[in-house]
Amino acid sequence: MQIAVIAIQGNISEHINSAQSTLLAMDIQATVIPVRRSGIIPSCSAIILPGGESTTLGRLMEQKGIDTEIKKAASSGIPIMGTCAGLVLLAKDGGEQVRRTGQKLLGLMDISVDRNAFGRQRESFEVPIEMPILKSPYNAVFIRAPAITRIGPDIEILARFETYMVAVKQGNIIGLAFHPELTDDQRIHHYFFSLL
Repeated sequence: MQIAVIAIQGNISEHINSAQSTLLAMDIQATVIPVRRSGIIPSCSAIILPGGESTTLGRLMEQKGIDTEIKKAASSGIPIMGTCAGLVLLAKDGGEQVRRTGQKLLGLMDISVDRNAFGRQRESFEVPIEMPILKSPYNAVFIRAPAITRIGPDIEILARFETYMVAVKQGNIIGLAFHPELTDDQRIHHYFFSLL
């Protein structure tokens, strides 16, 4: 089994390390591979879309043909997790900023997001959030984070922070406004890999 980490931009090594540690702890035999080109995703059993700069990520994924492969994987039930900019790319609607720039989105989740809702890099923070799927608070790391502003009827809210939705699930797809790869707490990755 292979797990894809889209390796164009963002916390690639951190996601790979978190995924490997979690799979080992779960006793799941899998190889975590960085994906920088098309042709690899069709043989993968799960996909992680790291953070970064969503406009650049979207453009490069389209140029490399990775976006089409992710859409096909999603429609066939492959688990996908997008964090921060990955969440923005998963959304059907990226808000005014995305419309103004003409940014390409994958459109796989029936949600609207507000890019950088929590401010700029210097306004990044870590805060405990309640996630019923985890049974105890989770220290979420927000870095220039987006927020989910609208959800469709098939969306399950996994977590909120203040008035914002910050983690959602739609079928086989999870979207997170925060960075689970930047903590030692593997419960988010464990939850994701339980979808395999």
